[in-house]
Amino acid sequence: MANQSDVVLIGAGIMSGTLGTLIKEILPEQSITIFEAQNAVATESSNEWHNAGTGHAALCELNYTAEKADSSIDITKALNINEKYQLSLEMWSYLVAKGDIENPAEFIRKLPHMSFVQGEKDVNFLRKRFKALAQHPLFEGMQFADDRETLAKWIPLMMKNRQGNEPLAATLIEHGTDVNFGELTRKLFKNLQKQGCELKLNHRVQDIQKTAEGWTLTVKDASGQILQHACKFLFIGCGGGTLPLLQKTGIKEGKHIGGFPVSGIFMVCRNPEVVEKHYAKVYGKAKIGAPPMSVPHLDTRFIEGKKSLLFGPFAGFTMKYLKQGSQLDFPLSFKPDNFATMMIAGMKNIPLTNYLIKQAMLSKAQRMADLREFYPEAKSEDWDVIVAGQRVQIIKDLPNERGSLCFGTEVITSEDKSVAALLGASPGASTSVDAMLSVFSKCFVEKQPELQTKLKQLVPSYGEKLRDEPELIREIREKAAKWLNV
Repeated sequence: MANQSDVVLIGAGIMSGTLGTLIKEILPEQSITIFEAQNAVATESSNEWHNAGTGHAALCELNYTAEKADSSIDITKALNINEKYQLSLEMWSYLVAKGDIENPAEFIRKLPHMSFVQGEKDVNFLRKRFKALAQHPLFEGMQFADDRETLAKWIPLMMKNRQGNEPLAATLIEHGTDVNFGELTRKLFKNLQKQGCELKLNHRVQDIQKTAEGWTLTVKDASGQILQHACKFLFIGCGGGTLPLLQKTGIKEGKHIGGFPVSGIFMVCRNPEVVEKHYAKVYGKAKIGAPPMSVPHLDTRFIEGKKSLLFGPFAGFTMKYLKQGSQLDFPLSFKPDNFATMMIAGMKNIPLTNYLIKQAMLSKAQRMADLREFYPEAKSEDWDVIVAGQRVQIIKDLPNERGSLCFGTEVITSEDKSVAALLGASPGASTSVDAMLSVFSKCFVEKQPELQTKLKQLVPSYGEKLRDEPELIREIREKAAKWLNV
C-alpha cells in the first residue's frame, strides 16, 4: 500500500516553501510531504549564489518599462511587478510578527535600487521613465540625476576616474531590498517541519500517474529503493525540473509547452576595500540581442553573513534544465505534442542561441571589459567567476503566434484543480507569494470560498490594485519597516 498525504510538493525551493506555508496557515489540518532530489533545501534556483538576490519591484530594472513607438514609456509591467512584490513583503512581515520566522535580517536588508545609463539616447529614456513612474505611490521617493557631482555621491565606485564627457544619468530609490532567497527558503521549511510537514531529501520523483482520488508518485530514494506515494493535490515547483514532470502528468494544460534553457554566470568581488565603496543594486540596459534576464547590474550582496559585490549576469547555453541536471534534459523534453512548437521557436530564436553560445565562451578578460563599463577601475585580480543557476524560459503557442519564447513566470493548473505547476524564470522568487496565492486560490479557495476571508487576513492586499490604494501601500511599508526593518 502506498504512503499518502493530502498534499505533495515537488522541489524544496522558494515556491514550494511559500505554498506549503499558505496551506498550513489556512488549512492546518492538511498533511504535506515534500520531495527534494538533492540533499538539502534551496540548492538550485532559490540558492543565494544562483540568483541576483534583488527584491524585484521594478525600482531599477529597465526591461520592465518598454519605450513605445510614440516614444512614451509603458509602465504597466513595472506597476504589476511592484504590486506583486508588496504581497511578498506583506506575507514575510506576517510570518515574522507571528514568530514563524526569526531574525529577518538574515534574509532581507534595505538597500538602494538604482538605474544607470550612458549616452544621450538612454539618458532621455531614463528621464522619461522617471517622470512616468515618480507620480505613482508605489515609486514614491524616486530621484533622478544627470550631473556627475550627484552621481559621484550616489555611486562613488562607479564614478571614480570615469573619463570622457558622455552623458550619464541615474535614478535612485532608497527603499529597495537585497533578499537572500536561499536563507528565506530554509527558514520557511524549518517552520513547515515544526508544523509536522515531512521533508524527504534525496528523493527523486520518477513518474506521476492520475488516480480516481488524485495522484500516485513513483519515487526513488537515496538507497535506490522505489516508493509509491499517493496524494489528493500535487504541486510541481522544482525550477527547471518542472517541465519534464509536468509532461508526465499528461494533463491537457501541459501540452504544446516547451522550455529553453539559459544559464547564468556572475563575477564576485570579495576585496573588502572595493566592497566597502559600493552600497546599492545598480541596473543598466541589456545589450541588443540579450534576453531580458541578462540586464547587467553591479550589486551589493549579503551572503553567509558577509558583504560582497556581484556583477552580471552573463548568459550561457547548456542543454541542462537544472544546474545539477543532465545534458539530455533539453532533447528529452521534445514530445509529439510540443515538437512543432519547439522547432518553430528554435528557428525564430537562432540569433538568441548564437548570442548565448558566444556569451558562454567569453574569457575573463572580456567579462572584465563589460564590468569596466560600470566600474572603470576594476582589477581582474579582485574578481572571480561563478556559475549561477539554470533558468528555463517557457515556449508555447499564443493565440496569434506559434512557438513563442516567453519570459517571466506562469502557473499551470489542471481542469480539476488537483495539480499545479510553476514554469519560467525572473522575477521568480521575488513574486513567489503572488504566484503561490494564485495556486492556492485556484486549487483550494475556489472549492471552499469561505477560505477567502482567512486569506485576506493573512495578506490583506491580495486582489487589490495597490496603485490605487496609497493608504494600503503605506500600511504595507509600515509593517515591513517594523518587522523586516526595510
